[in-house]
Amino acid sequence: MHCGKINIEYNSNTFELPYVEINTLIIGSGAAALNAAVQLYNKGVTNIAIATDNWGGGTSNNAGSDKQTYYKLSLAGKEMDSPYAMASDLFWGGCMHGDIALCEAHHSAESFYNLVNIGVPFPHDKYGGYTGYKTDNDSRARGTSAGPLTSHLMFQKLAKEVIKRGIPVFNNHEVVELLVNRSGVGKKVIGAIAINKKEANANNYGYIIFNSTNILLCTGGPAGMYKWPVYPESQTGSTGLALKIGAVAQNLTESQFGLGSVKFRWNVSGSYQQAIPRYVSTDKDGNDEREFLNDSFASAESLVNAIFLKGYQWPFNAVRIKNDGSSLIDILVHRETVKKGRRVFLDFTHNLFDIYCRPNSNVKLKYDTKFHLSLLNDEAYGYLEKSNALGRLPIERLNELNRPAIDLYKNNGIDIEREYLEIAVCAQHCNGGLKGNIWWESNIKNLFPIGEVAGTHGVNRPGGASLNAGQVGGIRAAMYISENYNSPPHEKEYFLELAMEQISDTLSFADKIIRKDSNSSDSKTIDNSKSERVSIQDSLEDIRLRMSASGSHIRNKDGVRKALMEAWKQFTLLKDNVTLQSSRSLANVYKLYDICLTHIVYLEAIMEYLDKDGKSRGSFIITNSDNELDFDLKSISDFVSNNIQEIWLDNNMSVKIRWVDVRPIPDDDVWFESVWRDFRDGKIIQ
Repeated sequence: MHCGKINIEYNSNTFELPYVEINTLIIGSGAAALNAAVQLYNKGVTNIAIATDNWGGGTSNNAGSDKQTYYKLSLAGKEMDSPYAMASDLFWGGCMHGDIALCEAHHSAESFYNLVNIGVPFPHDKYGGYTGYKTDNDSRARGTSAGPLTSHLMFQKLAKEVIKRGIPVFNNHEVVELLVNRSGVGKKVIGAIAINKKEANANNYGYIIFNSTNILLCTGGPAGMYKWPVYPESQTGSTGLALKIGAVAQNLTESQFGLGSVKFRWNVSGSYQQAIPRYVSTDKDGNDEREFLNDSFASAESLVNAIFLKGYQWPFNAVRIKNDGSSLIDILVHRETVKKGRRVFLDFTHNLFDIYCRPNSNVKLKYDTKFHLSLLNDEAYGYLEKSNALGRLPIERLNELNRPAIDLYKNNGIDIEREYLEIAVCAQHCNGGLKGNIWWESNIKNLFPIGEVAGTHGVNRPGGASLNAGQVGGIRAAMYISENYNSPPHEKEYFLELAMEQISDTLSFADKIIRKDSNSSDSKTIDNSKSERVSIQDSLEDIRLRMSASGSHIRNKDGVRKALMEAWKQFTLLKDNVTLQSSRSLANVYKLYDICLTHIVYLEAIMEYLDKDGKSRGSFIITNSDNELDFDLKSISDFVSNNIQEIWLDNNMSVKIRWVDVRPIPDDDVWFESVWRDFRDGKIIQ
């Protein structure tokens, strides 16, 4: 890595900017980014560095569930498995390309054992068998877990590997622009511009220029778009970085939503539900307590079993609403919180129907029964019995099932042994994202989206498959870069010739919006042309409310159309009329633009899906013209099921959309001699 300074002449001023020459810049510091850096280094690509706005601030290091799942090939027991069988399950989820599924399956064991070898404590038996369990959308017991903090442990161990190799880290650096070479056929990424947030108040606004051969974008999902996310507050995403240079995205209609706690953001899946807590809603002040689920389930048995199943079936799924399915719970929680403006809690200190048993209760008993575990079906009861979790109260059952699940909340200031746990239906994962080929390279040459920012998953993914995909993506990109792109970046003079217009535009942007006549205090506000002060936070709140109302798990065509009009109007206003009192908030403005642009493209994708007569599927349900839930889960045409939607922005920032056939799982010749010959001749990685 070569570091220095460059002088840029702009508007009769000379800006001295830090300058870095490097082969590969990895943007982000989650498990996908750190693994990609380690994989590159191990394959001989050592001229690399990581740039991150907040070391360890992403979802990997700060998220989990009761027993966070890692999805892998079955590696223990008598049940037969194979990469093709695993690829078939990934592909079955819908709108996932078969060749990508096969790559994720073939590299599954390699990725998993790499994590084991660096110290992630996945459990095994005394014979060395890494046993597993069934997770959602899983035909075999491929799930495994290192506990509630699986991805945190992955981050922790991978971070040690990065440090061990001496890979440089540019912390507190917000990457705000990707630089591209637009000459020739197609676009090619050639570097990036970041803001050193600790130097943002300097004369050069904190800008730093990276001249790099490759960019690995590993910034996670666009969590900043949603009002109620399970994502940690520090995770906002940077998908707009790639969208605004013309990177193609796919399957942006497909995200995952589920119940999560809101005070401390965490998935309330697995044992949190299998303990069968009581669901209650209150008014905004915590009064007028009601067990609101009781009115909508046909029987006490169906309600109790639906709550238990919510542990296995945590993500909202359109097919699990009818006939007292587990996802009816999500619909009812959404109705209480969004439609009625109430608050919803899980109560582990009392059993279901407890309110009916209280003295002087005026609530009419719908079910002629008190809670008892015999209401469970044989499978659910057997699960609790085998787990020795037949305690009288939910908290007792949870304590036997998973004591760390209780301690996790206690360590974050919530004692669920004594107090209620507030929840909502939250955005949890984007199953769509930026398009990549089987080496995870975008349509923008030398740009590799890896992790959740990459749109590999399709409609329904097995639980934990995203952790595997993020690790596999790093392996695949490192293989390709080491063979094809392991060369120094452009010479400085040629790089500046290619990038000068974009660098000048960046300086012009900062020069335009930062008021030179203001004092140095950072107001964190935006002034529009009418001198009306609008806070950055208020603008983000508008985006998040809009996206949660129209682009989450309940969608309506008229609502999406209205949201799109409002979104474009807001984007134009922000683009044309932003001013800051100091450069300290410059990175925040870029983040606001990124989130605003990203949510527009997502809404455009959803609108196109609805215009193609797409119906409820996966993790969302469509409401009809009367705003009633539409349980038609099939399209009039199967067009949207057999094709993948691709969407991008052209050079004029106009939205372009096309539909492409889903690629099947390859049925290639695996005869050893043929593969060995191609491998020796260098035909594998081309």
